[in-house]
Amino acid sequence: MLVFEHNEHGAAGVIVNRQLQHHVADILDLEEGPDLGAFSSVPVVWGGPVATNQGTVVTGADLTEREPHWKLPNGLAVTRSQDALLRLLEQRAPLILCLGYAGWGAGQLDREIEAGGWLWTDCDAKIVFDTPPEERWSKALATLGLTPGVVWMQPVNE
Repeated sequence: MLVFEHNEHGAAGVIVNRQLQHHVADILDLEEGPDLGAFSSVPVVWGGPVATNQGTVVTGADLTEREPHWKLPNGLAVTRSQDALLRLLEQRAPLILCLGYAGWGAGQLDREIEAGGWLWTDCDAKIVFDTPPEERWSKALATLGLTPGVVWMQPVNE
């Protein structure tokens, strides 16, 4: 889970290790814009159980001030803007299109962390973009000095 917002009102994030069989051309229905066939290799992942018919984009590229987004450490940014997605596609910027997201109410994620329901580590663009989806969870665990065999919890499989 890549958490992109966490404040007193709640939290939101996307799952980045559950690749779907879809391609960007399957998801976007554009009357105008770039030829989407050229972007068939852009990963589409299941981002979470909320608003699964909407996209959230994780990118390693800079987003403009007029494109609503969240800037994360280590060169990552998240946006829900279709205009930003189209611009990033045209520029062939690194990105992952996530269908849906995960959301928590005020204090909910904090309570789940305190109860031991989550492990966390700093976000790492190399894990997100340079690691195959099926290896991202174990790579994130490795940043904590852990392996999947020593962790009781397993990735969510909804």
